[in-house]
Amino acid sequence: MEIALKELARVVGGEVSGDDSVMIGGVAGIKEARPGDITFLANPRYEKFMDSTQASAVIVSPGTSGRGKPLILSDNPYLSFVKAVEFFVPNKNHYPRVIHPGAVISDSASVGSGVAVGACAVIEDGVRIGDGTVILPGVFVGRDAEIGADCLVYPNATIRDEVKIGNRVIIHGGAVIGSDGFGFAKDGEVYRKIPQIGNVVIEDDVEIGANVTIDRAATGTTYVGKGTKIDNLVQIAHNVVIRENCILVAQVGIGGTTEIGKGATLAGQAGAAGHIKIGDGAVVAAQAGVTKSVPAGTMVSGYPAREHSQAKRIYASFQKLPDLLKRVADLGERLAKIEERLKQ
Repeated sequence: MEIALKELARVVGGEVSGDDSVMIGGVAGIKEARPGDITFLANPRYEKFMDSTQASAVIVSPGTSGRGKPLILSDNPYLSFVKAVEFFVPNKNHYPRVIHPGAVISDSASVGSGVAVGACAVIEDGVRIGDGTVILPGVFVGRDAEIGADCLVYPNATIRDEVKIGNRVIIHGGAVIGSDGFGFAKDGEVYRKIPQIGNVVIEDDVEIGANVTIDRAATGTTYVGKGTKIDNLVQIAHNVVIRENCILVAQVGIGGTTEIGKGATLAGQAGAAGHIKIGDGAVVAAQAGVTKSVPAGTMVSGYPAREHSQAKRIYASFQKLPDLLKRVADLGERLAKIEERLKQ
């Protein structure tokens, strides 16, 4: 399928600069694109590829030079490219809406219309599954759990007892939702397990990456707000509250009873101690270690995490330490010589 650039601009929400009759038949990254493809430029670091890309057109921000190529000007090139991808490559997740004879479904479970359940999936007593949801092979759904409509649960995910999941939630393979929180009380020389009797609530439009673990609350609820996106290998401890539209990048770890505000971002391998609050819109940089609460709208980095501009000054000073140590040693030698002369 091909479409004229002027028509594609309407689809993606942009304005053409240059030849609007160019025919586009596909999408690709700026380095991989071939004639007939459209690509995008959202990061200035990739602007050098504008001269070498073979793409027939590029989606860019207003004011970007096209180097003679036709452009679609967009205030959000990345989002416009996403729309182009959706146009040329429709969603491939079309699963037959059947229940495999190898699935094990309790007689007391309630399964909505148009639901797919794959081979070796296990749906236990009292489970409720909404219309149009897809449960792929090997998934386990524990007693009295609820899964909303139009969800997609990839193979070998585990949804434990009494977990509540909203609509249009995507759960990738190997994720475990509702595992016991890490709670133990010292009893003499041994540790006694604290019963974890709470649950997990996942709101609408959340995406949960592969091998994510979300612990159930000790009492009450571990909560993930609507629209939040969680990358692979993230650990969310018991009684954590994550508000809506947050981003948690790979290998983030969040300690128990911590609250993450609306629209906050935790970059890769960031860690947050328990019983703190990260405010609305805050950004925690990669590998930062957050040991105390972060005000709303603040960016922090480093360990322990500090306001980002302060952390950068500290990091810059570290690079001067070898010269500083040498200078201190030189001054010590000079001082020793002065003291020796004074004794004479």
